[in-house]
Amino acid sequence: MSIHPWWRGAAIYQIYPRSLKDSNGDGIGDLQGIIERLDYIASLNVDAIWISPFFRSPMKDFGYDISDYLDVDPMFGTMDDFDELIAKAHSLGLKVVIDQVLSHTSDEHAWFAESRQSRDNPKADWYVWADPREDGTPPNNWLAIFGGCAWEWEPRRQQYYLHNFLKSQPDLNFHCEAVRQAVLNNVEFWLKKGVDGFRLDAITFCFHDKALRDNPAKPADKRQGRGFSEDNPYAYQYHWYNNERPETLGFIEDLRALIDRYPGAVTLGEVSSEDSLATMAEYTRGDNRLHMAYSFELLTKDYSAGYIRSTVEALEGAIGDGWPCWAIGNHDVERVISRWGQGKGTPQMAKMLSAMLGCLRGSLCVYQGEELGLTEADIPFDALQDPFGIAFWPNFKGRDGCRTPMPWQAEGEYMGFGATASGAMPWLPLPEEHRALNVAAQSANPDSVLNQFSRFMAWRRTQPALVTGEIKFIDSKEPVLAFERVSSDKKVLCVFNLSDKPQTMTVPGSEPWKLLEGHGLEGGSLDGAGTVRLAPHGALLLGN
Repeated sequence: MSIHPWWRGAAIYQIYPRSLKDSNGDGIGDLQGIIERLDYIASLNVDAIWISPFFRSPMKDFGYDISDYLDVDPMFGTMDDFDELIAKAHSLGLKVVIDQVLSHTSDEHAWFAESRQSRDNPKADWYVWADPREDGTPPNNWLAIFGGCAWEWEPRRQQYYLHNFLKSQPDLNFHCEAVRQAVLNNVEFWLKKGVDGFRLDAITFCFHDKALRDNPAKPADKRQGRGFSEDNPYAYQYHWYNNERPETLGFIEDLRALIDRYPGAVTLGEVSSEDSLATMAEYTRGDNRLHMAYSFELLTKDYSAGYIRSTVEALEGAIGDGWPCWAIGNHDVERVISRWGQGKGTPQMAKMLSAMLGCLRGSLCVYQGEELGLTEADIPFDALQDPFGIAFWPNFKGRDGCRTPMPWQAEGEYMGFGATASGAMPWLPLPEEHRALNVAAQSANPDSVLNQFSRFMAWRRTQPALVTGEIKFIDSKEPVLAFERVSSDKKVLCVFNLSDKPQTMTVPGSEPWKLLEGHGLEGGSLDGAGTVRLAPHGALLLGN
């Protein structure tokens, strides 16, 4: 029997509901579609699913703009469907984690509809309102992530409201005690429904600087990273005052106190700040804050053994008794095989990257389609749905390329994503290059990316050193990444070739290592002199 919490070392499969499976032929994935595919997800040997927002929403930001936290959007189904989903997932041994978008709502939420009417209504201070400057301009220089000013004028109040994202996503005022309590009440609603945890979207954005101080300018050489480039003026500032305020820790502790009343429930924070690794450490340190957090540090284009090592070591050096969660892909970034493969990604690279992720210390989030090695889709402008991409086209094509529907089979125009009787097209086109990567074909091929993923995840569960052990990096030359995972009585030496050329490495020390079996990984050998030989994108796992 496991003696550690289920989430420590867990493999969490992220479901983007719109794109998993369409059960009713309207072109959009739904809860019944998820239910249909839960057996498949369980066969991947993951421990939990994380479901992106399915709440009632006008879908200006595809569900991350919530108009009712306590209801299912009819696009995705009903509350009965969600109850059925929970029951089936639990029967298959899968935990259920759902998104919670706490920092902002939709402008169609009833709270905002009331708040915007006047300065003296019961919810007047539930959102971040500010008077204009004497010349009528916004109160400060804060910018929105999706472009432009973070302030929008409301003529009924003769004030501006804050929106860190779209103008249709007004920010809640977490300095208001009633807001904090209402948010906690919403969270508890889903705990009572039986969910096993929450992925906390944009958790660093809950509080703002009460004094509304201007953000300082960021030098040009500091503007890269965190998913932003010089194409987006958001990169021109240090976001010290509209993000990551110290009051957030107090709210996190209140949230944790609520969560702890439901044994086994977990919190996973999405961290975006000027120093995300330090924030991850701060937000997860101790037993009264988040259980774990992940940042964008491995969601960038940076790809080298040195970068991965320095990123993980920096967090390990700061996190103390906190617990990390790593992801190399999600619904907001270019698919990893294209992003890190730079157009040259191969099935072998996909296998190696999934294993590398599964060997890092911490829990891991796997985005749907990574187990197939799906590539980034090239969506033409006239088919774009993402407001981010539409605003920044053509320099940035948005997030639609990683959100296309899952290819379940080779046959049919829509590759098994949904019925076509109604004539409805999928909400995003399926790229033709995904047809050969479909689930049915890969399931029938023992050497496929999919089957390798499933084998590795099953084997990983049997290795305490990989699930909860410590990590120690081994000096190696680019492009080889090497580290040990260590539990009380076992060591696993993990060696990965991040390039498309053969590599060699000498195993350090005199310890007698041997090749581990059962994980299905190929592409490496060990000779009697301690020399590791790695094929292009090869991986080798050794035991003591």
